[in-house]
Amino acid sequence: MAEPSGGTSGGPTVLRMLLGAHLRRLREAAGVTREDAGWEIRSSESKISRMELGRVSFKERDVADLLTLYGLDDDDERNRLLALARDANTPGWWHRYGDVLPNWFQSYLGLEASASLIRTYEVQFIPGLLQTPEYARGVILLGNATAKPEDVDRRVTLRIKRQDLLTRPDPPQIWAVVDEAALRRPIGGPEVMRGQLEALLSATKLPNVRLQVIPFRAGGHAAAGGAFSILRFPDQDLPDVVYVEQLTSALYMDKRDDVDHYAEAMERLCVEAEPPTRTTEILEGILRDLPT
Repeated sequence: MAEPSGGTSGGPTVLRMLLGAHLRRLREAAGVTREDAGWEIRSSESKISRMELGRVSFKERDVADLLTLYGLDDDDERNRLLALARDANTPGWWHRYGDVLPNWFQSYLGLEASASLIRTYEVQFIPGLLQTPEYARGVILLGNATAKPEDVDRRVTLRIKRQDLLTRPDPPQIWAVVDEAALRRPIGGPEVMRGQLEALLSATKLPNVRLQVIPFRAGGHAAAGGAFSILRFPDQDLPDVVYVEQLTSALYMDKRDDVDHYAEAMERLCVEAEPPTRTTEILEGILRDLPT
């Protein structure tokens, strides 16, 4: 099994995906059905499926029983996998924000923290990883107008804390394509937008951040369905994951056909957008258009 590398430092999500993928390979090599594996751990076929996809936590006892069922008698390998099961159950840093964080989004934070490449398209807002605190507050209030002030503060703090990954050692590559409408929509008022656009100018100077703008004159384009992100991970055993956020839930897609469809749309967006070399000029032009 490939050892987890730098990108897995963000949390347990990718560790669960790695362990699940390895358990699936061992099960298939042993010729054991998911139904029989579920019976072995006093559970169901669907539980085995969720484990192999890395979408549930692991009980060390269950992993040990499955390894015995699959005939793994290499003590060193067995101990490594059991240690991985323990590490995969360690809460991520975002766990302490669970009171203001929906469960479906916690999964995304684990993927984001572990990714080596994040490609994202936004039509309505600046990408969360590039938002200023003031802009983030404006966006959060749009969907949480009746929330307690302290809860809004915690949501803003969480969003800004996510941005630590941009400047950590071995950071992910961020490739964002943003519709011009998101850059001109006055979230929080002119001064907030001024600060946000200036922050984007600074972000584009980071070696791991690439930003492209789709201008109004481009008309309709490949991502008519709305915003989405594609995440890639440092371990080759893990598939890319497409993330599509909805109002009260999110879609996570890792089937090859789905990923390929979104990857093709992203490639077309990058072609239709202005090249990264023009981003600074575009942002400065929008800044000049802001009311003083």
